Order: sequence, then structure tokens, then C-alpha cells
Amino acid sequence: MNARRVKLAALGGTPVVSPADIRMGYPFITQEDKDAVMSVLNACENGTLLWGTRTPQILGAESEWAEYVGRKYCLLTNSGTAALHMAVAAAGVGPGDEVITSAFTFIASATSVLHHNGIPVFVDVDLETALMDPRRIEAAITERTKAITAVHIHGLPADMEEINAIARKHRLLVIEDAAQAPGATYRGRKVGALGDMACFSLNGCKQLTCGEGGFFVTDDEELYEAAGMVRVFGEAWRKAGKREYNAYGMGWMYRTMELPAALVRTQLKHLDEQNATRQDNAAYLTSRLSRIKGLHLPVVPGDRTSVWWLYPLRVRASELGINLPQTEFRDRVVKAIEAEGVPCHVWQTMPVPGQMLFQQKQGYGKGCPWTCPHSGTVNYSLENFPNAMKFCSEYFYIGGLLLPTLALPNAHQLMNKYAEAIEKVMSNLDQVVSLLQKQGD
Repeated sequence: MNARRVKLAALGGTPVVSPADIRMGYPFITQEDKDAVMSVLNACENGTLLWGTRTPQILGAESEWAEYVGRKYCLLTNSGTAALHMAVAAAGVGPGDEVITSAFTFIASATSVLHHNGIPVFVDVDLETALMDPRRIEAAITERTKAITAVHIHGLPADMEEINAIARKHRLLVIEDAAQAPGATYRGRKVGALGDMACFSLNGCKQLTCGEGGFFVTDDEELYEAAGMVRVFGEAWRKAGKREYNAYGMGWMYRTMELPAALVRTQLKHLDEQNATRQDNAAYLTSRLSRIKGLHLPVVPGDRTSVWWLYPLRVRASELGINLPQTEFRDRVVKAIEAEGVPCHVWQTMPVPGQMLFQQKQGYGKGCPWTCPHSGTVNYSLENFPNAMKFCSEYFYIGGLLLPTLALPNAHQLMNKYAEAIEKVMSNLDQVVSLLQKQGD
């Protein structure tokens, strides 16, 4: 097929991918999963569900995840955001203390710092990987800096050796935001075992899921105990005997339940298989897309593996001779690819420091915590994050948060159709421009 002579589906042509081509199998629910959840219900005595932090499914999930990652201690939580807040609190972050993180991430990497009255400080990213650029970290360190939150974005581990070296030099703690990367490896070690603490999400769109939930892991007993107090109302949760109902510090209610704990335990049995499928499909897709002019493909450094929570591509109008604003061009390419039947979307439309929360610095309503007398002056001007800004204007994802089609049971046949559809669009950019005119944009 000569793609240049084919009408785009957005202009009335025939889509390359039909709904029947995409097989929905994620999350991959087996009879074992169903039996595990039902066993919790069947075990109820007098109609009461077990609850708390020391129940069989909770303890089993914590033990199994700690073993999988390679950590001594694990806490199961009701979200990845809760796990991040627990890590920030365990790091000793208080009013005015600063935590450095990536300018391109999900907002929870930063709001978890605000939850404990700390100040998020952002660092620009490497344009090719969208990971926080370690070369820019030291310039962001001040006397108020307490920790660095390294984000493993899209399933790709951050440059942990460089980040840890900087942290050791300045006596800072390192928190891994591994929400998007369960099972990924960096220099032979799994993410979660690379910093002082690590946090995972079990949200319904993640590689390991129970609908909603999270894990906190560490090897440090003091950090473990401090995080556990935040999880349960500030109480000394590990003390033996009768519960005191005595808060030793600020705490929240971040426990989860037996039902999701049972599900995540059986889901964990399939995580490596799911990740292997994502990696195989991503590798095949990359090999096919490498033939298409004008696409910037995702980069995975040779010392790590990605587990492909999302598969990012980038297009640049100036390189293709298209006289349109960059973001408008990218958005129209996305629409054209979507019309071909390929799940395709943009996630973060701006760097996190560009969101109104940080631009206005209203915080809790009166400027807190930025107006706290303990706080310094932090500049969230987007001029400080040129690569994150550029990435946000160029990238889009194949697949989606709610349609992770790189996962089982999809395979190379679908990836081939995706590549054919993208090639069709990229070979007919004149039609993409005419589509704009037809829509009156």
C-alpha cells in the first residue's frame, strides 16, 4: 500500500485498525483472582470483614511485595499518593523544608510534599527520556533541602546512581516514586530497592493493580516505623498490647482492606509475564516505527529496562516543514492517528510547576506553606523548565491509561497495525493540514 495515496480516516477514508483488532484483557483477571477475593468474603464471621493492618491478606501482600522488590519492610496503603506522603513524612520533612522532584510527573510527586507543609522544588528533565536530569539537581539544593524524589516515568527508571551520589554528598534522603514502574530494573536491581524508600501505585491502570492501593518499602526500620505512624492516625502502631488511641504525631488514615490485598497477591503472580509482554510489544513497535520519518522514538538507556506503563512518541513541526504552532500540530496528528483506530492520547499538558496550584501558590487557601516563615523563596517560572515544556508540546502516547493495549493479550499483529496507521498519517501530513482547514481551525 502506498500510504501517500490513501485518504486519512479523519477525512473519510477507511481506518487501519478496527475495534475488533484490539483485545481487552487488562487487568488480566483469572479464576484464581476471583477465588482469592471470594475467600475473604467467605471467611467473614458474623458478617464482619477483617480490617486493620495485621490481617492475613494485608500481611501476606506486604511480605510478598517486599520479597519481590528486595526490601526488608513493606506497608500496604490505600493509594500510591498515600505511600508518597508517608515517605515524605518519614524523611522528616516539616514546614518550609524542601523536596526536589521532576518537573514532568504526576502531581502527587509534589503534593505529597505539600501534605506535610514542605515545599516542592522542581528540576528540568532530559528531553529524550523525560526523566529528571541529574546534572540540574545540585543547583536546586539549598540549606532547606531534605530529600530528592526520583520519578521512574513511563515505566523507565531514573538515573539512580547519579541521584544517589548527589544525595550522599549533601546528606539527603532519596525517595523513589515508582508508581509507573513495578518490576523495572536499573543495573540489574529492581526499582524500589534503589533509594532509601520507594512508593508504588496499585491504581487500576497500573501494571500491578487491585483497583486502588499502594506500597511503601524500605530497609530502614526507623523510616518504616515513622511511615507506619502516618498510615494510622499518628499512633505507635507497632507497640504490643491494647491500642492506646494516642497520636504521637500527625497521622492520616491510609490503611487499605483485605479485598484489594487478596487481589494484588494473585495479580503479582502475573506481573513478570505482563511486563514481558509489554516489553516485547514495545520492542516490536519500536522496530516498526523506526522506519517512519519525523518520529522521535522512546529512549531506554542500556543499563536499565522499562516496563512501559506508557509508550511515548514525539513529533516536531519545524523538522517536518509544517508551518503550524507546535502544540497544535501535535494535537492534530493525535486526532488523525485516533481516527485510524489507534488509542492515542496526551497525558500531562504542562509541567507540574505550570499548574495553577504552583503558579498562584495559594496552597491551603492563604498561601501556605509558601508563606510560612520557615520557607524560602521558590521560583516556579516555566522558563526554568525548557525541556519539560518542549516535551509537553511534542509528545503523545500509543495506548492509553484506560486502554493499555501493549499488555496481554495483544501481540505483534496489533502492533503492526498501529505502525501502519501511524505511517499512514505521517506520510500524509498535507492531509492533516487540510483537515485543520476543513474543521475551520
